[in-house]
Amino acid sequence: MRSWQAPSVPELSDLGLGTGPALKIFDTQSQSLKTIDPATSARLYVCGITPYDATHMGHAATYMTFDLIQRVWRDRGLEVIYTQNVTDVDDPLLERANATGELWTDLAEREIQLFREDMTALAVIPPAFYIGAVEAIDLVVELVEKLREHGAVYAVDDDLYFSVHSDKSFGSVSRLDESAMLAIFGERGGDPDRPGKQHPLDCLLWQAERPGEPAWDTRLGRGRPGWHIECSSIALRYLGADFDIQGGGSDLIFPHHEMSASEARVALDAPFAQSYVHAGMVGYEGEKMSKSKGNLVLVSALRAEGFDPRAIRLALLGHRYRDNWEWTNEDIVHASARLDRWLDAAVREATAPGAPVVAAIRAALASDLDAPAALAAVDAWAADTSTTDPQGPLLVTAALDALLGIRL
Repeated sequence: MRSWQAPSVPELSDLGLGTGPALKIFDTQSQSLKTIDPATSARLYVCGITPYDATHMGHAATYMTFDLIQRVWRDRGLEVIYTQNVTDVDDPLLERANATGELWTDLAEREIQLFREDMTALAVIPPAFYIGAVEAIDLVVELVEKLREHGAVYAVDDDLYFSVHSDKSFGSVSRLDESAMLAIFGERGGDPDRPGKQHPLDCLLWQAERPGEPAWDTRLGRGRPGWHIECSSIALRYLGADFDIQGGGSDLIFPHHEMSASEARVALDAPFAQSYVHAGMVGYEGEKMSKSKGNLVLVSALRAEGFDPRAIRLALLGHRYRDNWEWTNEDIVHASARLDRWLDAAVREATAPGAPVVAAIRAALASDLDAPAALAAVDAWAADTSTTDPQGPLLVTAALDALLGIRL
């Protein structure tokens, strides 16, 4: 699948600024800060959209989180191998298409294209591998067959399920006990009450064809992939086992990331990912922003209203990535004013020294992606007229572009 246009990202080392520090970030699995500093290349997998509606601020906050990680790694001098999926066949997409009378393929392509446009506008670095579930069906089949060889697959009617307790480490990603898992499994795509399952938490690997729904002929029979196995198979194919970071929103910790990791561990007898990084949820009007609730603030709508995409990005950067927070109209107003102040500072012939600001931005982002601290350092620089440095605007604007994705 085609990704989106990549922004040009300056190399700060070309300006004599060397390379940035190693990334230290919070790992959900260990519940601790971990330094993630591979020798030469870093491997990142982030779960992508189900394309039945437009990109809202919660989506944007998540993908910007992992954009910052890419930028910190690149500034460190690492090659980044980034993979993202698109769940371009799944129940929510089919339900929306049926409700609107639109072909599900047309709906998916339109929303994927809008997502591309939003990510381009927000200067998000695209994945090297952008893979749809439909084009990954052969990979899913291969992984299900490996699980079957390990005795971890059973049938309910013509559907295939993964026995989660075939993984001795099941539960290690989310750190939830079974009662907590059961409380949320059904709310997040699971079917704990289906008759015939060996355990309520077992998850669907392959869904046999249903009347009126898309299906593909495979060695598993005619049908389509389950949700979790889609990401397991894509990540393993394009990144290999034990890759550096599995990422997404915190609502994916369980069941999605738990199940994906378990399937991979059982199939390969190897770790799925070394670390699990999750962005917090963005709320609006007192509830989590979500398509199901309809309480959405859309990136495309803000752009259509005339807000500068750089201001939208700054509004998101003003919140710590793993915090839950609520969007208000003041976010974009304050971010627009901040952008204006920075633009004014950037065109001065001389400003306060730039190198200390670059160091502060680097240190803030390397310390668990503390973007608000990075913004504060730039605010202080923009407001400082007590000293002058002819190189100040050049160094700071380059750092903003490279590290924060804000081109002045």
